[in-house]
Amino acid sequence: MSTVNTDPRATLSASPMSVLQIVAVAITIGLNALDGFDVLSISFASPGIAAEWHITLKALGFILSMELFGMAVGSIALGALADKIGRRPTVLACLVVMTVGMFMVTTAKGPTELSAWRVLTGFGIGGVLASINAIAAEFCNARRKNLGVAIMAIGYPIGGVLGGQVVQGLLKTGDWRSVFYFGATVTAAFIPLVLLWVPESVHWLAQNQPANALAKINRTLKRMGHAAIAALPPLPTVTRKPSISDIFGPALIATTVIVTAAYFFHIMTFYFVLKWIPKIINNMGFDASSAAGVLKWANLGGATGGAVLGLLGMRYGIKTLTVAVMVISTIMVNVFGHSPHDLTSLALICACTGFFTNAAIVGMYALFAQAFPTHLRAFGTGFAIGVGRGGSALAPVLAGYLFDAGYSIAAVASTMSVAALLAAIILSMLKIKPGSDESVPSAAGNSAVSASL
Repeated sequence: MSTVNTDPRATLSASPMSVLQIVAVAITIGLNALDGFDVLSISFASPGIAAEWHITLKALGFILSMELFGMAVGSIALGALADKIGRRPTVLACLVVMTVGMFMVTTAKGPTELSAWRVLTGFGIGGVLASINAIAAEFCNARRKNLGVAIMAIGYPIGGVLGGQVVQGLLKTGDWRSVFYFGATVTAAFIPLVLLWVPESVHWLAQNQPANALAKINRTLKRMGHAAIAALPPLPTVTRKPSISDIFGPALIATTVIVTAAYFFHIMTFYFVLKWIPKIINNMGFDASSAAGVLKWANLGGATGGAVLGLLGMRYGIKTLTVAVMVISTIMVNVFGHSPHDLTSLALICACTGFFTNAAIVGMYALFAQAFPTHLRAFGTGFAIGVGRGGSALAPVLAGYLFDAGYSIAAVASTMSVAALLAAIILSMLKIKPGSDESVPSAAGNSAVSASL
């Protein structure tokens, strides 16, 4: 077999994407869709849980937040692990954790036990989210990298749409536990897909150079249709022992703080909508199946918004687009708070709200992928997501307290929409530097935030 001395990262960045690369990115879309369903499963099930255990709206708010707390810890801890041991083993371990957590929810005898299993599920979800953002970026060539990340990100609402469709049928014939049986089954089905079609990232192998890295890179290059390399690419001394603390170093600290804070606040508004739609619709007098249907439309709007932003980002600055949709999100959440008690109107308004709130999430993911270099990409993304999801866990709880205190839907929506506006203000302070292809890391181990997709 012929060999070359070219850096494999440069080869992948400059070459058309192979079938393996396309399939790997497609699987990240599926994994994000799975995350979308797993997170929303508790929202789909919330009317049935509240009815069976006779819990208050305040207590339900805590239950709705449990996997978000787990996700916060998982994103940070497992994002660092993915940068240390690799993206592939981290994703596989997280899928096992998620499968166990989803299944064990069905055995819960009360809110406390259910909450504990939701924390475990969220822990796994957090690790997957941090890892797949890096996988999507590193399996794409330079031309498609940011578009690939944007497409990966819209998997989340796609999971809500498809999951909502299935759940509507499940809730007509079964109780809330059927939602989690379905979730556990689909989660387990992704384990063999990752084993077969998602090899370890060539970028990660070339950067970290663990045992047998050369052989692993060459096996992957062969599957992608490229010549083997004769030797591993040399690394500058400064990047041989990278530290996760680099995201707080002088070169990245401002970016880390800004993107984390912006994500923190916007995700609060985002999760208020997603977590409370089923219960709000149910309280208007509609059944659980109809409530799940409205949530499905919110996610359909979210998927469309993410796709549109990804396409627009190929022509316009991603930061500008993201700030704009955050501002519009603020307006739409207020419109949602004044929605009439009509299913058709509710579905349309929720779809529009989802369009803009999720478009902003897609924009943030694109910025994460560009803000952090290879040796920090999973941890940097995981840190921003982890802190953000910790903040998002406050959204259902805060809304639950406000509802329990007697505030109207309009008042609660108005309060929760302020977070998206704060996110837009914070993100507008991000300084965009000219982007560069990070296929071969610089001596400083740093990469600039790209001005656009």
